[in-house]
Formats: sequence, structure tokens, C-alpha cells
Amino acid sequence: MSRRPAAADPQQLALFEAAAPVVGVVPEPLVPPSEADTSFEPVSIASVLMSTTFRHPQADRETRLNEHVVGYALKRARRRSIGFIVGPEGLSVNAPKWVGLHDIELALQEKANWILRKLREQQERAQRLHAAKVDWRDGTTIPFLGDTVIIVLDPRTTGAILNPDSTALPGVPHLTLHVGLPHTATTAQIRDAVQSWLQRQARRVFEERCQLFTQRLGVRYTRLSLSSAQTRWGSASADGSIRLNWRLIHFALPTIDYVVAHELAHLREMNHSPRFWDVVRSVLPEYEQARGTLKDGVVPVFD
Repeated sequence: MSRRPAAADPQQLALFEAAAPVVGVVPEPLVPPSEADTSFEPVSIASVLMSTTFRHPQADRETRLNEHVVGYALKRARRRSIGFIVGPEGLSVNAPKWVGLHDIELALQEKANWILRKLREQQERAQRLHAAKVDWRDGTTIPFLGDTVIIVLDPRTTGAILNPDSTALPGVPHLTLHVGLPHTATTAQIRDAVQSWLQRQARRVFEERCQLFTQRLGVRYTRLSLSSAQTRWGSASADGSIRLNWRLIHFALPTIDYVVAHELAHLREMNHSPRFWDVVRSVLPEYEQARGTLKDGVVPVFD
């Protein structure tokens, strides 16, 4: 999905990694033929499964791209060329006022493969996001430092305590988080208790990793704070303050280290020039792999 980056604050550089929004997908309706309709031609199951309708909620035009129906929102704008955006809700087309519908259709056909690929990526990510929604109850699971933790409601526990289960079978989560709540606790109570514990763990882990990488990079930071931003994993300011998104605690340590090193490297190079990436590479030679994990990963949906 193409995305225009926001204008950067000259006093702050941010690691921008937004979770891709959901794009709606509506299956093309299959209408059984009338018994009196002798012109009906059987449709193969394969062709039905291959055909999908992608429709923007504000769609005012429709086209067919490689056997797929795509409803798009057409906007007229003061620009020189036709632009395509596969955004939060589907396909938007921005076109100059003087361009006719025929030329827009030709441009859509020319970009058909790209448009469909981006729409499918959004569909797949939406499915992963839906599957990541947490059902807050006894026995639910959440990712923690790249591992899986089972939530156990335990009124005998004070606060929340993480226990390893040495008897767990292979392939079964071996970590349990005992939360001091009764089995009658509401979903909001369970969510808030687990989130509070995760944030405490995030601060502990981030402080440890920051201390490690400041020594390796030869820099100093003035303050570390947790962030709940929706579009940033971390940021660094010219005054030496570092902000890290507490949701990073869901990822394995190499991914957290990448974000920490990235932000601390900005204290030497307040830019994203080749020299900046050389600084990151000096402490994380294989940072590209961790960066890819961060971009492709899906964190749990708490609400």
C-alpha cells in the first residue's frame, strides 16, 4: 500500500510503522437462474472463487479489473496526472478535471495488476487483524517477547505474576500469566490488568536495551518514555529524549533491539541518510530482517 509520509518535525525523527487499516471486501452475489431462463450458462466454481468484488464505501464508479469488480471513489483535483490510492477503505482515484472517463478507465486497466495486488494485501492484513483481536477471558493468549502467554484468572494472586510451565507439551505455550482477578471479572478488568503488566514489562526491557545500546553507540539519552501512538514505534528528539511504543513488548527481542538502536542512532545522525544507516548497521549488522518483522507483524487488537 503506497502511503505519503507525514511532514517531519525538524526537532524530532520518528520511526513510522503504521498498522495497515482494514479494507472492506464484499463477495459478488450469486443469483440462481429462473427456471424459465433458457439463456443461463453454467458458471464454474473455480471462476466464482477467483472473482471478488472490492468496493470503496464512497464508490461512485465501477470497473472490472482481471475478472474482479472494483468500485472506486473518483475525485476531481487540480493535478496534472491520474493518481491511484489504495487506502483505508479501498481504491480512490484522483484525476484532473479535464481527463475523461475513458482515459481514466484506460489508466485503471494499465495499473490493474498493481491495484489488485494492493487490494489483496489489504484484505489479507484485515483478516490477520481480525484474528488478532483478543477475547479477554480466562485461558486467552497474548504474544509477549515473541512467545505466547496464557492468561489465567487466579484470585489467590496479587497483581500479575508470570510463571513458566516446565510440564508443557511441545508446541503448547509454556508461559502463564496469573492475574489476581476472579473468574467473574469483566473483559475490561482483565484487559486493563494485563495491559498494565505489559507496560511495566515494556519499561523494564526498554531501559535494559537502551543502556546496552547507548554504550555500544557512544551516545546518551536524557529521558525514556512509553508511547501509545497508533502510527509510530518510536521517536527521538534533538534534546535526547526517546519515546518507545509499549506495544513493542509483543515482539521478540531482536525486533525491539532494532527500534531501540534506530532511535538511539538518531542521537548521532538526526536524519535517515546513508550515514545514519551505517550507524545502525554498526551495532545491528542484520537490522533489515528485524525491520521486516516489524513491518509485517500484527500486534493484538485490545479493544
